[in-house]
Amino acid sequence: MKRIAILGSTGSIGQSTLSIVENFPERYSVASLAAGRNLNVALEQCRRWRPSVVSMADEALADTLKTRLAAAGITGIEVVHGTRGTIEVATLPDVDFVVSAIVGVSGLEATYAAVRAGKTVGLANKECLVAAGELIIAEAHRNNVALLPIDSEHNAIHQCMRGGRTEEVRQIWLTASGGPFRTKPLSEFANITVAEALKHPTWVMGRRITIDSATMLNKGLEIIEACRLFDLPPSQVKVTIHPQSTIHSLVEFIDGSILAQLSVTDMRLPILYALSYPERVASDLTFDMAKIGQLDFSPPDFERFPCLRLAYEAAEAGGNHCIALNAADEVAVAAFLQEQIPFVDIPRTIERVLELTPPGHPATIAEVLEQDQLAREVAHQSLGDQPQLQSFSRPFRQ
Repeated sequence: MKRIAILGSTGSIGQSTLSIVENFPERYSVASLAAGRNLNVALEQCRRWRPSVVSMADEALADTLKTRLAAAGITGIEVVHGTRGTIEVATLPDVDFVVSAIVGVSGLEATYAAVRAGKTVGLANKECLVAAGELIIAEAHRNNVALLPIDSEHNAIHQCMRGGRTEEVRQIWLTASGGPFRTKPLSEFANITVAEALKHPTWVMGRRITIDSATMLNKGLEIIEACRLFDLPPSQVKVTIHPQSTIHSLVEFIDGSILAQLSVTDMRLPILYALSYPERVASDLTFDMAKIGQLDFSPPDFERFPCLRLAYEAAEAGGNHCIALNAADEVAVAAFLQEQIPFVDIPRTIERVLELTPPGHPATIAEVLEQDQLAREVAHQSLGDQPQLQSFSRPFRQ
C-alpha cells in the first residue's frame, strides 16, 4: 500500500490523483492533503478520505475547517495552515509518495522539504524546477530520491527514455499545439483580446497556463524543466508544433531511432504511471488508434512566439534568469488578464526583466524566493505599477 500526500488536492491534478486512488484502493491510500483556499472541496475530501493531516492556505481558513469538521462529527484530522502546514503534509513519516501540484512557486518549499525527507515526488508543477531545479535536483541526487514527472510532455519523455541510456539520446522533442494564434497574422497580435487568448484549441486549463500556451511561454518553462529532469543541455531539447496533440513527446536516439508516446489525453494516465513506476498497472484509459488520422509537425516561429526564444536564453544562463523568466511572466500575464497591457507586452515585459537580471545561482531556497520577489518588483516597475526603484536597492545576489 502506497501512502500519498497531495499538494494542491483541490485542483484538477489533485482531484485526478484522488480518482486514481479511488480506482485502485488496494494499491494507494491518502495520508495527507494540502487544500489551499477551497474550503468546501477540502471539507468533502476530509469526509471522503480521512487524511491524518490537512493544510489550508491561512489560519482563518484552517479555523473554519476545524469548526466544520467538528460540526460534521469528523475527528482525528489535524488541521494546519500556511507554508509550515504544507511542509508538514509533504514530510509526514508515513508518506511514501508526494504529488506536487500547487500552481506557481507556492509549493516550492514543501516540494524541496519532501525531497530532503527522502520522499518520492511526482511533479505536476513546472515552476518548482524552473525556479529551483538546480537545488532540487542536487538534493534528489544526495538523497537518492526519484523525481517522476506528471505533466504529459515530460511524463512521455520519461517513458520513451526507458528505451535507451541518456548518453544514447541525440535530442528530445516537446510537442506543442501552437495555441490559438498559430496561424494568426502577426500584424493582428497587438489587438488580441483576453477572450481570444483564453480559447485554447485543445485543452481546458487554468487562466494563466492558457495564456502561457498562447504565448508558448508554457513550452519554454517545459524546456527548462526537461533540461533539469533529464540532464540535457538546451541544445538537445527541441520543440515541434503538433496541432493534433496526439503525440505527447518524442525522444530521438543517436542511431536515428525515434520513440514517441501516444495516449488518451487524460491526466489520470501520467499520474497513474508516476504512482506505479517502475510497474505498469492495467487501466481503462485506452487509446483509439483508428482515430489518429493525420499527424502534422512544423518548427516553431520564434518571431511569432518570442517567449520561446527568451526561455532558451534563460535556460542557457540558468539560476537567476530562470527565476526571473517565470516571475516576470506571472506578473505580465496577470496584467494582461486584467486588461492593463496588450498581449504583445507579455514577452516585452519578460525581456526587460531578463535584461536587468545579472548572472547568479541561489544557494538556498530562501535565496530563490528572494530572487523571485525581486524579479516581480522589477516586472511591476516595468509595467509602471510601482515607483522607480533606486538602482534596485536590494540588488540581485550574484
